[in-house]
Amino acid sequence: MAAGPPPPLEPSPLPVFTEEGFGDKFLRKTRENPLVPLGCLCTLGVLTYGLISFQRGNTRRSQLMMRARILAQGFTFAALLGGMVVTAMKSRK
Repeated sequence: MAAGPPPPLEPSPLPVFTEEGFGDKFLRKTRENPLVPLGCLCTLGVLTYGLISFQRGNTRRSQLMMRARILAQGFTFAALLGGMVVTAMKSRK
């Protein structure tokens, strides 16, 4: 075994993190996974339209919109899970 000089005991510099506000974080997350905010907006739109239909007494359309809301929520959830999988695969590399 060849013994060389020991490694330096100086600490390595710590990474510097910048303070990120709500707007900056929202924009960054939206750029990373744009389908989640789109799904949320679709869910909100369908829910609003369904509630308006319910208030006007159009029960058939209201029921249809509540079923569409479930589909929109499922899409949003699938987009969220897909984004998590993609992020996990990127961090492995």
